[in-house]
Amino acid sequence: MKDTLTGGCLCGAVRYELRPGFRMRPYACHCTDCQRRTGSAFSLHMGIMAKDLTIDGELNEGKFLQPSGAISTITGCAKCMSRIYAAHDKRPGLASIRVGTLDNSKTMSPAAHFWVSNKQPWITIPEGVPTLETQPQSSEEWLQYVGPK
Repeated sequence: MKDTLTGGCLCGAVRYELRPGFRMRPYACHCTDCQRRTGSAFSLHMGIMAKDLTIDGELNEGKFLQPSGAISTITGCAKCMSRIYAAHDKRPGLASIRVGTLDNSKTMSPAAHFWVSNKQPWITIPEGVPTLETQPQSSEEWLQYVGPK
């Protein structure tokens, strides 16, 4: 993607810039971990290269062990606790930005929905948008569903 994207947290104490580079298309994750972390029905993510992200402001981190065995680190604003991005040790150099923190988030819609096996029953996924019962199982499959176009 060619445009620089900007975003930040709820209180404005953290601002970031995402420089042009490799970016996946946004996807919705309906897993129960995302539901618990966000207090909502799903979360919106966009895979990025961590080196393309510059952040200003005080951050905090939380870590947890995913079912896959990966250690996930979630980074967000130390003041308002808005989650900005996540990364884990099994994919060095990659991160997942929270799409709702982007200044232009209303222009982004999910290219795919993952973990629909845990989807809330009242959520309706638009016709024609790809879904998976769990998540892509390989790098090739991730690129097939949400890779750059």
